Amino acid sequence: MPDLVTLEEIEDAARRLSGVAVRTPLVPLRGTAPSAPLLLKAESLQPVGSFKLRGAYAAISALPEEERKSGVIAHSSGNHAQAVAYAANVLGIPAVLVMPNTVPAVKVDACRLLGAEIVFVEPTIEARVETADRLAAAHGYALIPPFDDRRIIAGQGTIGLEILDDEPEVDAVFVPISGGGLISGIATAIKAKRPETKVIGVEPELAADAKASFLAGQRIGWPAAETGRTIADALRVERIGELPFEHLRAHVDDIITVGEDEIREAMRLLARRAGLVAEPGGAVATAGHLVSTASRGRHHAGRPQRHVAIVSGCNVDPKLYAEILAEEPPGIE
Repeated sequence: MPDLVTLEEIEDAARRLSGVAVRTPLVPLRGTAPSAPLLLKAESLQPVGSFKLRGAYAAISALPEEERKSGVIAHSSGNHAQAVAYAANVLGIPAVLVMPNTVPAVKVDACRLLGAEIVFVEPTIEARVETADRLAAAHGYALIPPFDDRRIIAGQGTIGLEILDDEPEVDAVFVPISGGGLISGIATAIKAKRPETKVIGVEPELAADAKASFLAGQRIGWPAAETGRTIADALRVERIGELPFEHLRAHVDDIITVGEDEIREAMRLLARRAGLVAEPGGAVATAGHLVSTASRGRHHAGRPQRHVAIVSGCNVDPKLYAEILAEEPPGIE
């Protein structure tokens, strides 16, 4: 088993991220009971609209100067690509981004505005990885993986440090899962400093490879044709990363899944009750919390139970967002 990321690595990433990443607030979701409040870690407020800036900058800023000067390359469905473009722009180095040809235009446009070169490929992890590896070898680019990298995990783990600083007695943290870098970092930080806090992963039912892997005790991949069915385009990775999977096994308490209607309803609730724009993947953790509490309840005789859900990104296609906000089906409120 590979060595897991340490608290010290996360704390080192936090020092390098100071002044680059926003220290995002915990925003209350209005309408939740005082005895069971839900706080939202608003990573959608980062300069690139998602948490991915933390991992990307942590990884690129850790590169030796000699490795940086030829530039960096990354493969991503959108948010990691934009984060790499932003971090490279801050550090004054070139960035090349390998992206699936199905990615929303809003994410592509944002990357181009930051000066990145875009290379489109078929929407499979194999196509993305092969192209990025080939171009890195041909041009000497430093490869910045989207999730299966300890520097990336350490950067994302800074979110866990901030949650504990702001809510030291948090009882549960709900985290969306794609390739697994985000939940790996958060779970590492939380469990190192407050082991009794539950870390719960959330996935779309239509892209639940991490839950399948978690239950089986080994990584299980889902075909791109299956994961591509979910509206949560940021969570369509076909298989959790190797290093993230080891963190899942060591630190994560449970993984739950949510349906497409529940994701859409969570996007509406975040807009109405918290004033937060969330892309579908960014609303998944909130949906998971709402579904979980609706099915199990949260009745405690002692102090209020403090729960946090990660709002991981806001980079949603404007037309799709308008359509979802206009919908009024029976909800999960």
